[in-house]
Amino acid sequence: MPEPTPIDALLERAERFVHDTLIPLEPAFLAGGDEAIRSDLDAARDQARDLGLWAPQLPVEDGGQAMPLRDFARLSETLGQTPFGHYACNVQAPDIGNMELLHSHASEAQRETFYRPLTRGAIRSCFAMTEPEHAGSNPVWMSTRAVRDGDSWVIDGHKWFTSSADGAAFAVTMAVTDPDAAPHARASMLLVPTDAPGFVHVRNIPVMGERGGGYFSHAEVRFENCRVPADSLLGEQGAGFAMAQERLGPGRVHHAMRWIGICRRALDLLCQRAAARQLDPDRVLGDQQVIQHWIAECATNIHAARLMVLDCAEALETQGGRAARQQVSMIKVFVADVLMRTLDRAIQVHGALGVTDDIILAWWYRHERAARIYDGPDEVHKNVIARRLLKAHGLQPGR
Repeated sequence: MPEPTPIDALLERAERFVHDTLIPLEPAFLAGGDEAIRSDLDAARDQARDLGLWAPQLPVEDGGQAMPLRDFARLSETLGQTPFGHYACNVQAPDIGNMELLHSHASEAQRETFYRPLTRGAIRSCFAMTEPEHAGSNPVWMSTRAVRDGDSWVIDGHKWFTSSADGAAFAVTMAVTDPDAAPHARASMLLVPTDAPGFVHVRNIPVMGERGGGYFSHAEVRFENCRVPADSLLGEQGAGFAMAQERLGPGRVHHAMRWIGICRRALDLLCQRAAARQLDPDRVLGDQQVIQHWIAECATNIHAARLMVLDCAEALETQGGRAARQQVSMIKVFVADVLMRTLDRAIQVHGALGVTDDIILAWWYRHERAARIYDGPDEVHKNVIARRLLKAHGLQPGR
């Protein structure tokens, strides 16, 4: 047999880490939330460092392994089998996307204050973009303003679903800095410490009844005459949307492969239940043809989704984001749908147990239903796919 490649060996270590260290934390987390496992997660992060699993996508000089996106996608699937996998390895959203932005665009002072502590796991960050007053599907429509005042920027605005803001050290904040510019040149990104005067953490937003806490939460925040130094601008003024798009392409690959990891675990749970749950002394659920069909369909769709995402990751790396735009939209739509159908069937096979927090399925269903909304609603991505195909036939569809 051929010798395992370095990525294969790393994936094997990650698989053991997920099953031996992280999945056993789920019952305490489901019963007591973030606080119940915080010290255990800190210990798991130390273990991830020892195993060579810490932020492998980072450049070598920043403590990583310069892992290619395609290899990282495979790791993301493995880590996605539990809610803690990415966090334990410091490759969790939104921090991983913010690290990429800071690596590419931060000044040396910003790298020292924000980027390097983030790569070490000493702090967390959040990304403040979505506003409750405006449709997230139209990101150029934004009310949050940042106005230059001497040596400062003064920010006023309202954001929500600022994921993981609870306990974060800073927010990468999208704000309009030039309202008279062209639509995609109006906004900029600013680095806003969460202890800055005028940064207000309003609440953790309940998601289907669960507020969450710490990293596992989504916040509503306000900027009320929030003043930050002039050098808080990340990158060029007016480049906010271009930088956001730069962040989103690889980010959608990260999410899609994490979703496949969830699907893989959900299918395992489905099969375990089907093989063990008795209908009567002589039959188990898995004897039912409908259950067998569900298993076959889930397995087939998961395999197809995995191949689609790996192909998209390769296209992003070799051709760039613009050339791979259609593939990015395709994986976002397809994998999000596979995720929800797989979770739904796994819950159905578990019956009443499936909708409790005695197992992880209901938690995922609550939090991952948003997969068809965040990073662009499915419908927007379908428009992108269709318009490009129709354009090749001479049709320019309207908005």
